[in-house]
Amino acid sequence: MPSASGHVWQFRRGWIAAALVPALALVSAACGAAAPQSQAGSGGSTGSGKLVVWDWHSGDATTKDYYAKAKSDFQAKHPGVQVEFVAQPYDQYYTLLGTAIQAAKGPDISMFNGGAQMRERATALLPLDDKLGDLKDRLVGWDAFRKDKTTYAVPVTLQGFPFYYNKAVYKKAGLDPNKPPATVTELQTDCAAIKKSGNACFNLGNKEGLGIEFFLSGFGPGVFSPAQYDDWLAGKRDWKSPEVKQIFELWKKTNDDGWYNKGVNSTAMFNDQFTMFSGGKGGNVIGLISDTAHWKSFDEFLGPDLGVYKAPISDPANVKSTFLPAEGGIGYGVMKWTKDPALAMDLVKSLASTDAEKLFFEKAGAIAADKTIDTKAVDVPAAGEIVSWLPDSKPLLHTALSAKTLDLMHRLSQQLISGDVTVDQVLTQLAASDK
Repeated sequence: MPSASGHVWQFRRGWIAAALVPALALVSAACGAAAPQSQAGSGGSTGSGKLVVWDWHSGDATTKDYYAKAKSDFQAKHPGVQVEFVAQPYDQYYTLLGTAIQAAKGPDISMFNGGAQMRERATALLPLDDKLGDLKDRLVGWDAFRKDKTTYAVPVTLQGFPFYYNKAVYKKAGLDPNKPPATVTELQTDCAAIKKSGNACFNLGNKEGLGIEFFLSGFGPGVFSPAQYDDWLAGKRDWKSPEVKQIFELWKKTNDDGWYNKGVNSTAMFNDQFTMFSGGKGGNVIGLISDTAHWKSFDEFLGPDLGVYKAPISDPANVKSTFLPAEGGIGYGVMKWTKDPALAMDLVKSLASTDAEKLFFEKAGAIAADKTIDTKAVDVPAAGEIVSWLPDSKPLLHTALSAKTLDLMHRLSQQLISGDVTVDQVLTQLAASDK
């Protein structure tokens, strides 16, 4: 999935009790995965050990070359060590990992979304600050993988929420396809025209409640003042402020005004929402820049009709300029129970190597955390624009929240759309949860 974060990205709770048996089986299979090495660490080893990595991407066709490169890089230094990548089910990943953490045995290395998902599990991870070496200067996106100023995972991709749009849909609606909306007022005008032309203005799937994360972090840079944005990230959040209320009111109003496809609360975000957009059934979508629902996947279907823009400004008197919200996307952490931490860290370094990350970018479309990778060769204009915006980016608003508050926000966002709660009731509950 995305890495939202805290990310992106938060995962669907499709877990049922029957899944506990395979969870325990996977944990047992991974027990004692890393055998002690006689010369473990960056100096190399020739022992016969094994490292197990859990992720949700190693089974994807688009990431095959990335994993192969990382594995070959590692095994060139440690030729006697086996590496096993275990691609876990997307919607069960953190439940399976939670089972492993409770048992204190499982994979040696785990993939994480930056933000709340990693921070909630930091006690099961090894601190990495004294093991990073040149990674610290070569990679960006570290803050999403830190808790209390300690680093627990290494970023591989960046995650951000740009607004993608379909120029053909804009043209059909009589709009200038090369002039995306710069303000919320312009967006409202454009949406009215797109709706009249027979398309949804935005594609949205909120079956899992994830839509509100995209909405909050997507629209936030155009609503919050710079000071308010920074305060939110620092934990000084005023849930009753006019700007926060405006975002949640806009969430409800856009649905009431018919901006979206039908059945928002019964439509899955991954991948129904993005499939609709790729199929030309909507004018806009808030997408990602990490490992899915990004410029590369949309370009395959829309080609030159794919456009991208930053968050529209709500009140030009309060916000003078906007930016792309972005931070560390997905990364790898070393589990505390691994038998050879130095060896496991060497594999993490291979997973974050420049050559491997370059393949992740080129083949899978994820914006890499490695700032030394040359992205100029990519001929998709949307990718070039996104990369040009990164220097001015700030972290995502939703990943500053705890997993508990995010889960509550998911449920309340659905109830707002169905009309079962008011915005004031939602903000009161979120304020109480965020203490």
